[in-house]
Amino acid sequence: MASYPDGVNPGQFLGTTQVFDLSSTDMNSEDFDVRLRHNFNNVVLGLNTRDSGYYAQEEFINGQLFYPDYSRVDSANSAPATYRQVYRKVIDTGTLPNTGTTNTAHGITVTSNFVFTRIYGCATDPVGLIGLPLPYASPVAANNIEVSVTATNVVITTGNNRAAFTKSHVVIEYCKY
Repeated sequence: MASYPDGVNPGQFLGTTQVFDLSSTDMNSEDFDVRLRHNFNNVVLGLNTRDSGYYAQEEFINGQLFYPDYSRVDSANSAPATYRQVYRKVIDTGTLPNTGTTNTAHGITVTSNFVFTRIYGCATDPVGLIGLPLPYASPVAANNIEVSVTATNVVITTGNNRAAFTKSHVVIEYCKY
């Protein structure tokens, strides 16, 4: 797997230059073929496990890998536990409520074998030119904005009037088994 030269793997770091001494290497040799395939494989592994910047309103495998769930490995089965794919979906949650709660259907089939990994978003007041992160934490309790996800909805609760924030999105990232 791709790593730093000292063997520590902080992610999918690939060196920028793969050096082949072509003066002493027969490009038709098996050794050259193995080294070339190894370097190509490192590029593919790095590409396939990157975190994609694609934020779609449909379910999308984002390239993140979540740690293996070793509790789900069958001891009779010789297959090792594997990293779990993380999916992403963006939900347009529209206008924030005036001191209350909104429910926006997310369209994801949530089961008991489902794990949320991240829930985050942002709201925009296009007139006042203000943006707020979702959820929003304030030392004044009434200013807080809570975001949660149920089996069917994205739930946003405000403690005061946030109706000026007419554009909002919540990003849901999750693993499925």
